[in-house]
Formats: sequence, C-alpha cells, structure tokens
Amino acid sequence: MSTSSLRAWIQDQVGSNSAAEWIIALVVAIVAVAIALIVHQIAFRVMRRLVHVSGSRADDMVLRRIARPTRYALIALALVLAAREIEALQDVWERLAGFVMPALIGWIAISLFHALINTMIMRADISVEDNLDARRRRTRLTIFSRIGTFIIVFIVISLMLLSIPGVRDIGITLMASAGLAGLAVGAAAQPALKSLIGGFQLALTEPISIGDAVIIGGEWGWIEEIRMTYVVVKVWDERRLVVPTSKFLDEIFQNWTKTTSQLLGTVMLYVDPQTRLDPIRAKFFEFVEGNARWDQRVKHMQVTELTRDAIEIRFLMTAKDSPTLFDLRCDIREALIQWLASEMPEALVRQRMVSPEPLRIESQGGDGGAGAEPGSPGAQAMQ
Repeated sequence: MSTSSLRAWIQDQVGSNSAAEWIIALVVAIVAVAIALIVHQIAFRVMRRLVHVSGSRADDMVLRRIARPTRYALIALALVLAAREIEALQDVWERLAGFVMPALIGWIAISLFHALINTMIMRADISVEDNLDARRRRTRLTIFSRIGTFIIVFIVISLMLLSIPGVRDIGITLMASAGLAGLAVGAAAQPALKSLIGGFQLALTEPISIGDAVIIGGEWGWIEEIRMTYVVVKVWDERRLVVPTSKFLDEIFQNWTKTTSQLLGTVMLYVDPQTRLDPIRAKFFEFVEGNARWDQRVKHMQVTELTRDAIEIRFLMTAKDSPTLFDLRCDIREALIQWLASEMPEALVRQRMVSPEPLRIESQGGDGGAGAEPGSPGAQAMQ
C-alpha cells in the first residue's frame, strides 16, 4: 500500500484530513524507529563478533562507547528520511533538528574522543616498577581529555542556542557591546578562569603527575586525580584533599617522585658515648641486606653528632618508592632497638651521677677528751 492510498483510507476512517496526516506521521515515525533499531542491532551484533575475534581491548572499548549514541543517530536518520515523505512529520522535525542534530553529533564526538583517550591510557601501564613516563603520559591524556570535552560541549551548546531565533538576535546585539560584556564577565569569573588557566599550565609544565607522592599543606599523600580546576590528593590515612590547581603553581610543595620514585631515607639512633660502634654497623648492614624492601643502592652509617650524654647515629638506606621506604625505615628501626636491648644493653642512653668522696674526720685522743668513743652519739655524727 502506497502512502497516498494509506492517507486516503485513514481519511475515510477518521473523516478529517489533518487528523489523517497526524496519524500517518505517527505510524511512519514508529515504523522508521523500529527499522532503525533493527538495523542497529544487526550491525552491532556483527561488529561485536568481529571485535571478539580481534582480541583487542581497545576495539571493545570503542564499540561500547559508541553503541548508545549511534543508536539514537540511526533513529534520527530514519526520521529524516521519513519526514521527506510526510509533511506533518517534516514540520515537527524542522523544529527539533536544531537541537537534536548538534546534540547527537556532539555525543558521538565525545564518545569517540573518550574511547581514543582511554585506549591510549590503557597503553600507559603504571603498574610497572619504573612508571614515571607512563604516569606523565596518563596525566597529559587526562587533562587533554577534559579540555577536549569542554570544547566539544561548548560548541554543541552554541550551535543549539543559535538555532533559536531570539537567542541569535540577542547574540548579534551583544556583539556591539562585547568589550563591556567581556570586562564584566572577566571580573566576575576571575577565580574560575584562573583555575582553568592553571589546568592548562599543569598539562604543559607538568609539576605533578598522577601517582606522584607530594607534601602540600603539611599533608603527605599521592596525586589521585587531576581536573581542570582542582587536584585530588589521597592522604596516607585514606582521606582526600581537594586542592585548587593554583596551589601547585603559586605555592611551594614537595614532589617526592618528580624525576624518579626511588628515595633515600634515614633512621636516627642515640646510644651511650661509651658504646662500640663497629658491632652496630655490622648488624645494620645485616638487617638492611636481609630486608626485601631495600633496593640495593645505598646503605650507610654515620655519626652525625656527639653530646655530653649520647652519640647521634644516622643510618641511610634506599627503596624503590616512598611507601616501601617508610616500611623499610620502620623495619630497621625496630630491629636495631630490639637487638640493642638484647645484645648490647650497655649501649642504651643513660644518665650518670657521680657522688663526691665522703668527708672523713679522724678522732684525736687527749686529756681534754676531744675524741669520742666509737659507739657514742658524737662519733656517729662525725661519721
């Protein structure tokens, strides 16, 4: 049955030309949507089989990302084709096309962009021991992903607003006073713009990367997430610090893994000044060499201070990263304390008090009775 015969039959049934047009438009739209969904289902089933054969995780990610936006894009395409034949459907589509088409194109662009970024992030493996380059690459990709998403969303919203005649006229009017409007918006949005520009600077200068161990604001933790306006720092006790990006550009902070994750740590020990140091040095070397956390780079013992009451000894050791170094220092400190307590207790710091010689007064005999008998109270007092 052709479209004209279908229209004539429906008009005979409902008795109204306008009602017949709307019913035909609804039926055609439903049929077009159903055909689009069937085509999408068949096409993606075939593509899933091809992707499964390839065995690449990147293909799976791309296919999963574009599944939903392409489904609605096929529906929109089917409605466009149907609107060419149905006048009522064409009127409705012309009113919605200015919103629907930019939104669908932007959705597909963002999905493809995120799939590409995630694929590149997967290749930057940070689980390896020397992961500095991978962490830097992942940081750049994360920041550029958010920048690209912001640009795409901005363009899509602009195109959608331009499809509204009233908004388009307002935009032309505002162009005449763009200087004043720019000054007003710039003054009002100065903090946001500063943070946004800070995000670009982080991506270009790379003072921090994802996974870096940092100390900022007196807190020690790892860079967990970098966004355009703030950075999330995971503190050692599982807390999260949300720090503005400008903090990492305007203020001083410590980055323990800027060039490498390997670190040098110290353990301080105080022993008695009369302690023999060679046995302690030999035992320290034994403890460090027997610990799996030591990376076999540096082990050293130095006397850094001598006071009246103690000797200050500094033990140096290295590890592959900051968490491993912290555990290594705790292990060596505990082992040295236990060994000193059991094998060299005389090495523990103590305070000495030397009492002076007691005053001795010898008794003198004579007629005057100056002396005192040994058992008398006077003799006890003199003793």
